[in-house]
Amino acid sequence: MGTVQQPSQPSQPSQPDHVNRTEQTEPGLSGLLTVLTTTDTPDRADTLARGAVQARVAACAQVSGPVTSVYRWKGAVETAQEWQVLLKTTQERYADLEAWLTEHHDYDTPEIIATPVRGSAAYADWVRAETGDTGDMGETGESAL
Repeated sequence: MGTVQQPSQPSQPSQPDHVNRTEQTEPGLSGLLTVLTTTDTPDRADTLARGAVQARVAACAQVSGPVTSVYRWKGAVETAQEWQVLLKTTQERYADLEAWLTEHHDYDTPEIIATPVRGSAAYADWVRAETGDTGDMGETGESAL
């Protein structure tokens, strides 16, 4: 009579693929984020965009709109015309940008959504330089990049 071989136990991965995904550095990511917020007028959107860049918590921003937003607020479904502000920053400066937006935004609960992005090395270097505490600034305050 032969011996019955027990099936081997499958090896257990140390962590499932989806665990701590945000804490892992994805190959090709440059440490850059796009951060989206919205507001209700083009003037307010411009103020947020310019202010964040002037405060050096974002390297640049684009304002687009109007867009139609549909959302639930205080138990009711609302529809509003809004303008989007898309800001570029680094992971290291995200907390400062979020704090700046929260302080300067006119909404009670502003949309602030950050997404990691891939970018060219030269562009990533430029974003880092423009959002750093010190940068290559001339006497006029203009960036040399």
